[in-house]
Amino acid sequence: MNSNEKLIELLEKDGYLNKEVIIEAFKHIDRKDFIPEEFKSEAYKNEALPIGNNQTISQPLVVAFMLELLDLQSGEKVLEIGTGSGWKTVLMAHILTNAKKEINKTSTNISYSIVSIERIEDLYKTAKKNISKYNQEIQDTVNLILGDASIGYKEFAPYDKIIAAAETEEVPQIWLEQLKIGGRIVAPIKNSIIVIEKKSKDKYEKKEYFGFSFVPLVKNVINSS
Repeated sequence: MNSNEKLIELLEKDGYLNKEVIIEAFKHIDRKDFIPEEFKSEAYKNEALPIGNNQTISQPLVVAFMLELLDLQSGEKVLEIGTGSGWKTVLMAHILTNAKKEINKTSTNISYSIVSIERIEDLYKTAKKNISKYNQEIQDTVNLILGDASIGYKEFAPYDKIIAAAETEEVPQIWLEQLKIGGRIVAPIKNSIIVIEKKSKDKYEKKEYFGFSFVPLVKNVINSS
């Protein structure tokens, strides 16, 4: 696998990439921009790769699958639990900015944002640098925060969508509370990806997709030494 085009072709063939808006995001947001120099030659392999601090950039099929499940729509507010090096963050920003352009053909009153929280200061700085490689519209879409995402982020709640990058034993109750009615959470739980839809204040529907592996969610903030 030696090109972004070949990677996308594989993900489409295997059924992980289906929605045109997500395919376009994969075409424009190059995974290579979010990988340390020593691993750039492996950027288009369909596997997780190290990004430092015992963390990884997720396998492309997992990112594609989770974004398909998340089903972002124009105008939505997203909470991302774990920025990592920023690849999924920028993919989502591309999806939302392009959805906004389509809507703007008939309306200009559209707001949207991604609130992305990273607990490791080194990765927070890396993600900030990586996001800055892209245009101002994408940069303005992302509100990058250094903090503990296990408690969500109350200041901008409620959210239309919540997506997590690290595995937990169960979805924290506070995430459910910060989700809008009608909203959706996509998160790794043990060795599965789960989708939770909030039907009312106290009613949820859950689907589970088995056979995945993620780094665990850690609650404390790790500062640079």
